[in-house]
Amino acid sequence: MILGDSLIISVYDYNERKRKKKMPWLYASATARRAGGGLQINPWGRWLTWWRHRAAQDAAADGHADDHRRQEQTIDRDLIICSVSGALAVAGLIVPPLKFLSVPGLLYVAAPTLRDAYRELYREREVSMAMVYSLLILGTMGLGRFVASSISVGLRLLGQKLLMQTERTSKQSLLDILGEQPRTIWVQQGEMELQIPFEALRLGDVVITQAGDTVPVDGTIVFGLASIDQHVLTGESLPVEKGPGDEVYAATVMLSGKIGFRVEKAGQDTVAAQIGEVLSRTADFSSAVQLRAQAIGDRSAPYVLALSAVTLPVLGPVSAVSLLTASFGYDLRITAPTSALNFLRLASRQGLLIKDGRALEILQQVDTVVFDKTGTLTLAQPHVGEITTCGEITEDQLLTYAAAAEHRQLHPIALAILHEAKRRGLPALDMEDAAYEVGYGIKVRVAGRTIRVGSARYMALEEIAIPPFIQDRQRLGQARGNTVVYVAVDDQLGGTMELQATTRPEVRRMIRALRRRHVSVYVISGDQEAPTRKLADELGVDHYMAETLPEHKAAIIERLQREGKTVCFVGDGINDAIALKQANVSVSLRGAAGVATDTAQIILPDQNLQQVDQLFDLAAGLRANMRNNVVITVISSLLTVGAVYIWHVGVVGSLVIYNLGLASGVTNATLPLLRQQAEG
Repeated sequence: MILGDSLIISVYDYNERKRKKKMPWLYASATARRAGGGLQINPWGRWLTWWRHRAAQDAAADGHADDHRRQEQTIDRDLIICSVSGALAVAGLIVPPLKFLSVPGLLYVAAPTLRDAYRELYREREVSMAMVYSLLILGTMGLGRFVASSISVGLRLLGQKLLMQTERTSKQSLLDILGEQPRTIWVQQGEMELQIPFEALRLGDVVITQAGDTVPVDGTIVFGLASIDQHVLTGESLPVEKGPGDEVYAATVMLSGKIGFRVEKAGQDTVAAQIGEVLSRTADFSSAVQLRAQAIGDRSAPYVLALSAVTLPVLGPVSAVSLLTASFGYDLRITAPTSALNFLRLASRQGLLIKDGRALEILQQVDTVVFDKTGTLTLAQPHVGEITTCGEITEDQLLTYAAAAEHRQLHPIALAILHEAKRRGLPALDMEDAAYEVGYGIKVRVAGRTIRVGSARYMALEEIAIPPFIQDRQRLGQARGNTVVYVAVDDQLGGTMELQATTRPEVRRMIRALRRRHVSVYVISGDQEAPTRKLADELGVDHYMAETLPEHKAAIIERLQREGKTVCFVGDGINDAIALKQANVSVSLRGAAGVATDTAQIILPDQNLQQVDQLFDLAAGLRANMRNNVVITVISSLLTVGAVYIWHVGVVGSLVIYNLGLASGVTNATLPLLRQQAEG
């Protein structure tokens, strides 16, 4: 088998990781090229480097799952020990010596809490619910109520088990929505193009990208021409044309052409990775829900202990120990995070990806929403606006010729022209031959005529004269932030088409919904003043900032926060990453730049901004659900106190009353999810 000089074959086999066996990903590759008239298979050493790197990453990822699994296994083990101890305690009601055999198991299971109580009391000089729980366990044992001890320990473990299962399910929902990103890249070595793992890329390599690709790393073009969409970095909606000597940046998108560029920064040195590295240093705080719930329980601990101490001389030790079950908010440690996690699951079922549950809480106080313009309020594909013709050619004729020239192209400008031609019902003409000048335009033969479609530079290159009034229209169009496309028929300019940014269809409805909530709306854009002001006027937005550099977006949000506003920022680009981090709540669109997606607390996978209003509904629902949790725990605690003082119930009775309240709280926490399942 003989291969052509320019033919490159890259064969690789990808085997998905087998989680049950904890096997790392297997990835093998070889390159085939012409060598001595035959086919030579060249194993590439970089694949081995990549494989080891990938295996290490997978081991780290598995480590998090293993930690969670070990915690659940510990709880399962403790439940088994508690069940055996409980069985011995019940048997002790018939054969008294057996009840003492339950003590070692109960003490073993309760040991972590006993240690916490000791540390907080003697080292930190604090009294928390760990002390109340410890005295409850030791008190019931001291009174010989071993069955009550078993019930108390068992119910606590069941609560922890429920919380961990809810957490695991919520995390799995997150993983199911998130997709895998490409891991390979094409590089040039000599006259060959090789496909390698991204992790194997080194400084000085020449990377090959073409139309439709995302530039993976920063570099300088060494050959080729291309039209590149840089709005994720600059915020500008217009593509730029680049050639040898120009710099390209990670996460920008190739609209047309093919280039090779030399890698100047790779891995942690890329612009995108630098931003990600800064953000990764931010501390990962625990959920505000769990912290507040624990704080409420701990603040109630001294009062519960005082009430128990007062009761001891009045009603005796049984009643005093029974009152220790009235923790006034301690069960919020179970019900509050359960509510939050269930609302995260509810959000995922509605197509909302909430990575940080705190965002739903803070959203309840948000009074200002700031939107990035390009790529967030507008779509990636523009639409054809004003068409200007020269001579006797009509608008439909000009559009028909342009559509015939662009019908095989996939970049946004071509798609906008084709969409407009289809909307008008124009006939599709066959193209006889084509010559594409990368980064400039295209020349085709249609119905015996030569059609050129492209930029003003391309018209000059083809020696097509541009009338003065068309030049004036170009300046006016560019001042409005529009892209001007030229169409020449034979050797004369036929006219121009202005391509305008397309506002997402749901934006107006979404902004009206925010106004009904008395939320202020701001628009930030890297575009010029005119198009930004026009969009703000169309949407009825009073506040906008144009020509905003990426590094200034976070400063604007910080200024609004200093004015006392609670800000939600909605963006889509890498240039939004720091602004997303600065905002009180951050929302990003799925399919946007990776750092923005990773940085945002909330992602809209469907790229539907109407879901912003759904977020506020979820936040209001969570707030009401949390309020019900507080009411339920207070009522159950008061009922426990009343039952001890009025009906003189014992430890088992008080445990039953209080834990009925806990069951009611858990039911309240899962009720929104159950309702959604019933409706769905």
